[in-house]
Amino acid sequence: MNWAAERRANRAAEAEQDRLNADAASARRIAERNALAEQARADAALLTKQKRAEREAKAARRAAFWARLRTWATAHTVDLLIYPLAIASAIMAIPSMARFGWDVYGNATGVVLPVLSELGMWAFAVATTASRRAHPDRPVWALQAGVWMFALVAFGLNVLHGLSRGMSAAVVMGVASIAGVLAHQLVTATPRRAAADRRAARVDRRAARKVAKVQRAAVRQAVAEIDAAGRASLVYVPGRYCLSGRGRLVEAVVPGMPVEPPAELAEVLGDEVSAWLATQARPSIPEPDSGPVATLDHSGDQRKSTPTHPSPQRQKRTLADLRREFADAVATDSIDPKSAESIRKTLRCSPARARQLRDEYRKGNAA
Repeated sequence: MNWAAERRANRAAEAEQDRLNADAASARRIAERNALAEQARADAALLTKQKRAEREAKAARRAAFWARLRTWATAHTVDLLIYPLAIASAIMAIPSMARFGWDVYGNATGVVLPVLSELGMWAFAVATTASRRAHPDRPVWALQAGVWMFALVAFGLNVLHGLSRGMSAAVVMGVASIAGVLAHQLVTATPRRAAADRRAARVDRRAARKVAKVQRAAVRQAVAEIDAAGRASLVYVPGRYCLSGRGRLVEAVVPGMPVEPPAELAEVLGDEVSAWLATQARPSIPEPDSGPVATLDHSGDQRKSTPTHPSPQRQKRTLADLRREFADAVATDSIDPKSAESIRKTLRCSPARARQLRDEYRKGNAA
């Protein structure tokens, strides 16, 4: 091959390479434009989705706000009807009192007169409502007394201000000053309860008053017990009591409930019966014949008589004996030391002794 043919071949190869390079560049440009277009479409779709989500969130917030507002308005319907009256009363009374204070004091100091006349009663009124809602069981009579006291002050000052224009103006200005707080106290600050709740509250108050009276009477009739260290404590007698006309506790018997015998009753009766029997003369009994008694039975069929032994007389136990037996029973775990009935049945002692042993055991454990 000569150089001319080789040159033509090189030119053809270069032309082919240039064409391939141009095709590759064109393909890259097309791919880039397609990628940019796809990215633009994705960005537009994402932006549209975000805007839709924002609109939905805003609509949800708006709906939730109106729902909360409707719920609040439903729960505070009475407040929405009453507080406009209070606002109208304040609009009429506060500027009038400020002008009256300026006229009385002759300077800007009198402008704050509505703080005492109008805002004072409203401060106590709002405090009464807040206290009732936060602490329903707490008494609010002091706050209500403050409301009525400052309401009288506001009424009097507005009447004095209106007297310069006549009696009609004085009455109108006085009523307009306190009309709002009167409506507020009658409707908002006063708790509204059902009839059953009011009856239950009355019963609870009566029960509380009676319990307080009984406790005061128990304290008056209690006995003081002083220990070795000089510390004093009150000792009460447990039981069931009624209040007498003089405010003293009187033991009561409740039908259908067990009645405990008086203290030491069993021991006192036992001592009296023993003393009475000791004073009685025993009748003399003739001695029977020592001979055998004739019977129709054979000697082998006759039952041997058993000699009767006199039953030993039970000795009266002292408190020390009972304490010793009680300690032995507690050590063997055969008794409930905290139950007076268990002590009485186990030791066969009087209820008073049983209660005394129980109380001594409790005091010993507490010490």
